[in-house]
Amino acid sequence: MNEGRSLFSQLLEHAPHHHFRRCVQRYHGNRGVRTFRCWDQFLSMAFAQLTYRESLRDIEACLGAIPGQLYHLGIRSQVTRSTLADANEKRDWRIYADFAQVLISEARRLYAGEELDLALQQTVYALDSSTIELCVSLFPWARYQKHAAGVKLHTLLDLRGNIPAYICVTSGSHPDRNILDDLEPERGAIYIFDRGYLDFKRLYRLEQAKAIFVTRAKSNFQFVRRYSDPVDRSTGLICDQTVVLKIAATAAKYPVPLRRIRYNDLESGNGYVFLTNEFTLPALTITKLYKARWQIELFFKWIKQHLRIKAFYGRSPNAVRTQIWIATSVYVLVAIVKKRLDLKPDLYTLLQILSVHIFQRTELRQALSGAAYTTPDLPAPNQLQLFNF
Repeated sequence: MNEGRSLFSQLLEHAPHHHFRRCVQRYHGNRGVRTFRCWDQFLSMAFAQLTYRESLRDIEACLGAIPGQLYHLGIRSQVTRSTLADANEKRDWRIYADFAQVLISEARRLYAGEELDLALQQTVYALDSSTIELCVSLFPWARYQKHAAGVKLHTLLDLRGNIPAYICVTSGSHPDRNILDDLEPERGAIYIFDRGYLDFKRLYRLEQAKAIFVTRAKSNFQFVRRYSDPVDRSTGLICDQTVVLKIAATAAKYPVPLRRIRYNDLESGNGYVFLTNEFTLPALTITKLYKARWQIELFFKWIKQHLRIKAFYGRSPNAVRTQIWIATSVYVLVAIVKKRLDLKPDLYTLLQILSVHIFQRTELRQALSGAAYTTPDLPAPNQLQLFNF
């Protein structure tokens, strides 16, 4: 039952508090803290994410306008700009990174039964990175070019439910392929990534772990063809070959055969060359797998548009990472609620509802079960055209 609780407090009930306390204890987050504890910081930043607050002053003004409701939101002390800024600067960002991983594990468990369009039993991951640009003068520590600053958000996305299975925040100059060293390959899983991750020594590590990879070949890829399998050219397939690496130094890094597939997209006319260590799936399925990699591009676009990870409340590395990880926690928490309550609207619609009804005292399922937003069919306006072409 609702019992008069706000949507915000009902939403945060789905976050496991005991796991959060363990994360705080692990990094001594509340040591020497008398009032504004880590949970208060997390709630304040989550409120800012859900209601699209622009700055610390904005957060202070909004929460200060409802002092009688703070306790019911779970915030046990007054939220001031200086206190929140100090917490973001000094409290270890790993508290919130570890808690986000707890939420990610729960979300992946809930979405494990989601169907893939390709009807595959294996877990399918898309790996990519996106640069979050920062102002050079405000974030000098994040400079990676003379006139550019930023951090990279490396993400391994589980395509069942589009839940991030792994996230790492690095400097803007960090090579993408180095992230493969940090991953623990999952036996039988499929990893999809672009040419930025093409490193044969690292690919052989995936091969040895019995994991499957699908990527694209570079234009200067040199190989020796062993044999070819027949293909149906009406589907866009050009060839399906078993190859070995030609250059001795490269072949020493990847000493076993690869599968090379050439494909022309019938819709766009673009040509692609794919490399994989999977020899049993149909060649057309391999091309569709790589096409599914586009989901991670949509994920990055979505979180940049709908979460506060482009404008930051603090300027230190710790503050930036804290905000990114709390934003990730909010995204995953809403995804968990969507699955647990079997809600039909998409995540964008749920976030929009929460942003305007965050203090409403109604049952969470009822509030979030509204129909998804659609553009109404409005009659043509009477305003004349300004230009005629």
